[in-house]
Amino acid sequence: MMEQNAVTAPTSHGRQLTDHQRMACQVIPQAISITLSIRELIRQGYLFGAHVLLRALVERAAILLYLHLYPEEIDRWNRGWHQQDAPGLAKMFDAIQTKQQRDPTVRGRDLTASMNSLLHAKPDSAPWNLVSMGEKGLGHAVSKILNRPELCDDLCANVIPWVAVVQSMMAAYFPHEPAA
Repeated sequence: MMEQNAVTAPTSHGRQLTDHQRMACQVIPQAISITLSIRELIRQGYLFGAHVLLRALVERAAILLYLHLYPEEIDRWNRGWHQQDAPGLAKMFDAIQTKQQRDPTVRGRDLTASMNSLLHAKPDSAPWNLVSMGEKGLGHAVSKILNRPELCDDLCANVIPWVAVVQSMMAAYFPHEPAA
């Protein structure tokens, strides 16, 4: 992703861009930055914070995909993508599945439920920072989580597809740029 961005980004400088390309020039770098932040948090063992950032990455990837599939919606983006005007993440997921001519196998609200719980500190977010305290039982980590490899695996398995979406959207919004 970094290599493709290094090739694609400079070609967007100093030229006329479409509204979609201007949006992509903002959202793609944000998605890459969040991805790098997640990677660094994982490397250091801060799995809870990395899980919280997953929703921000997913939302940016979904915006890129949604506006690619529904190009007429760019006007909402240009108006500020305000909460009362723009679709939420769950609605974007439903619309993306509909556009791909599939009945939503999993409703958007079900896809976003765990991410929203984690982001908004709902009671069902408790397992994401639960750690063993030895004979004292379980507790909620305030720092690094180094003894829950399944959390790390789950996070990585959830990040990878969204990185692929962002990279594919680079190619979709800038189709005539050389590949890295």
